[in-house]
Amino acid sequence: MKSSNNKKDQPLSGIKEIARRANVSIATVDRVIHDRPGLAPGTKEKVLKIIKELNYQPNIHARRLSLAKQFRIATLIPVRSKETSFWEGPLKGIEMAAAEIGQYGATVEKFFYDQESVNSFQQQANLLLKSKPDGLLFAPAFMEESVLFVQKCQKQGIPYVLMDSDLPGENSLAYIGPNQNASGSLAAHLISYLVEKDDSILIVNISRELDDQHHLLKKEEGFRNYFRTHRWDNQILKININKTDPKSIEKGLAGMFKEHPNIRVVFVTNSRVSNVAAFVEKLDRKVILMGYDFVNENIEFIEKGVIDFLICQKPLEQAYKGVMTLYQHLAISFPVKKVTFMPIDIITRENYSFYNY
Repeated sequence: MKSSNNKKDQPLSGIKEIARRANVSIATVDRVIHDRPGLAPGTKEKVLKIIKELNYQPNIHARRLSLAKQFRIATLIPVRSKETSFWEGPLKGIEMAAAEIGQYGATVEKFFYDQESVNSFQQQANLLLKSKPDGLLFAPAFMEESVLFVQKCQKQGIPYVLMDSDLPGENSLAYIGPNQNASGSLAAHLISYLVEKDDSILIVNISRELDDQHHLLKKEEGFRNYFRTHRWDNQILKININKTDPKSIEKGLAGMFKEHPNIRVVFVTNSRVSNVAAFVEKLDRKVILMGYDFVNENIEFIEKGVIDFLICQKPLEQAYKGVMTLYQHLAISFPVKKVTFMPIDIITRENYSFYNY
């Protein structure tokens, strides 16, 4: 049997294949990719659909060589605190993306703020605006101040991508992160299998600036809605702990457990679950403990079996995708997906050693 080496028998790839499937010219595909005007109605949507189906990635390097502009992307995320190392993951993701786009002449400038200080956030936000970056990756914490900040970005023509927590109603280029409400609902669903009708459930929010940590409140909302919708009538208690040192956390929890001896499950709405684990470990009975994030201080208690479940949403990948989304948008006007929800992973003592992000 004779093998075929004719070019016409070989599959097309890239722009040529997109053009063939859409029954348009290569020039039309190029015009869609770079968001140029002059397209017939419906053509752009058809081409974008095929690009998505093929998972087509433009040749950034070739396109970048033809551009004279050196893009500078800024990032604004919380600095690592003494209580949690959560933000080490996003920082690694930023650095990975920076190394990748750096070979094309782009730079990434990192700004950090204290997640427990509004003044720190405002100071860093102002410094960032003065630097006039071409794009911004931003992890918001303080609702009112974050909204004012992104509105200033819009006035300066700075496209921005949000990660970890969204700002509904604002004109971000994209949001890449968890669905906080669904995350809280998942926690409630898991817990529903583990409680008897007389068991109480304790929600723990730990933050100095709790009123501004809207992502924590979204998780709580999702949690409560699950029990309300499914008509579970377990008592759901809550404690807000505004001082994040171990002694204050222990004092607050001790008071709750003394007043409510039927507490069977504790749900911590952020990565500070290790602080609660230190208290739970000392109890003379088993309490089911659930919280967030694959960080070193939590893994210690996962190994011991004190923390039963960790909910994780790939923070390194969020940051990496955020920087790359900005760069592709700036360099080649690549179509941007408005919302990308990250998978919700459930980590336990049995599978934590296989989990990497």
